[in-house]
Amino acid sequence: MADPPLVKICGLQRREDILLADELGADFLGFVLSSGFSRTVRLLEARALVEGVRSPKVAVLVDENLENSISAAEEIGAAVVQLHGDEPTAVIQEIRRRGDWLIWKGIRARSMDDIRRVADACGNLVDGFLLEGWKEGVIGGAGVKLALDPRVIREPLPSEAHFILAGGLTPENVADAAVRFQPDVLDVSSGVESLQGCKDPELMRRFIEVARASRQYDSGVTSLSRGGDIR
Repeated sequence: MADPPLVKICGLQRREDILLADELGADFLGFVLSSGFSRTVRLLEARALVEGVRSPKVAVLVDENLENSISAAEEIGAAVVQLHGDEPTAVIQEIRRRGDWLIWKGIRARSMDDIRRVADACGNLVDGFLLEGWKEGVIGGAGVKLALDPRVIREPLPSEAHFILAGGLTPENVADAAVRFQPDVLDVSSGVESLQGCKDPELMRRFIEVARASRQYDSGVTSLSRGGDIR
């Protein structure tokens, strides 16, 4: 039987939430470092927020230029750069070249054609694809579930690409989502909040416990080598 997926807690803004997610052993901690979003972390504050944190950190960016992308990722010591905009392939290629990090590309998917289009454009440039539901005018973090057939969701993706499932995940539905979609990583943000931007300790704990129900966690199993197995 395949191992359960890894867990990413995203949209972190408060030091106490970050420290607890780290203590609970979240596999990835996500920080929105582009301005203008409800869970944005100011770059000037980001380094202090992540000081002493052990879990791999994810820099979530939307349509940043090359230099801003590199600065943001370096500021938090990112293990992953997660791109959610319409970044040109030349920028993605240069981000990859400039740092020892993985790159994940976000896709808000209304149809399989949305996935195919992005996979065809940058499948050889990124290490993983984050798939979430689509909603008009929303970039991400709105809790929109992916409403596509889980049996064919991986078909357009390169066989070696990591599949990150996001959108609408909660402690109540994460077990079902893990079984149906069989992702490599489960990504949660609003689903573990008591108020917008405020993670709920019990919801975080329950989410991680349920996602890992059949796995003995060992932080040493996570490999962040580019192109490698992240389990």
